[in-house]
Amino acid sequence: MNLSALHKYKENKRIEAKRATGGLPRSIWETYSAFANTSGGVILLGVLEDKKDKTLYPVDLPDPQRLIAQFLEGVNNPRVVNRNILKKTDVRVDVVDGKEIVVIRVPRAKRVEKPVYIGDNPFAGTYKRVGEADIRCDEGEVRKMLANA
Repeated sequence: MNLSALHKYKENKRIEAKRATGGLPRSIWETYSAFANTSGGVILLGVLEDKKDKTLYPVDLPDPQRLIAQFLEGVNNPRVVNRNILKKTDVRVDVVDGKEIVVIRVPRAKRVEKPVYIGDNPFAGTYKRVGEADIRCDEGEVRKMLANA
């Protein structure tokens, strides 16, 4: 992903933009689970989607390092999410149009790592990515992941 051409991208099955100017969005965990359980993807914090043409552009992010710290604290807390599948290099700050954004690359979880879910209940907290939406998996999908692991 060439972030210098951010305005050419739109949210899709592999890209999620979140403004995050008020702190770490609660919905980030659904997106983390969804990307991990499907094809992987990139979460961009400090990025807005234009209402008319759906293109992405950076906003002023007050404290990117604090967002990274909050995200890493959550992704390593089993009460928040059951598994951290990230490498150290998967979370970084980039500068786009003179503004800092947080880039979180979520890889596709290995079969033995699935499901990646929120909280302590895989049947309530497992998500998948469908288009640009994070959709809760049904019981059958979760059972299949658990059996395949």
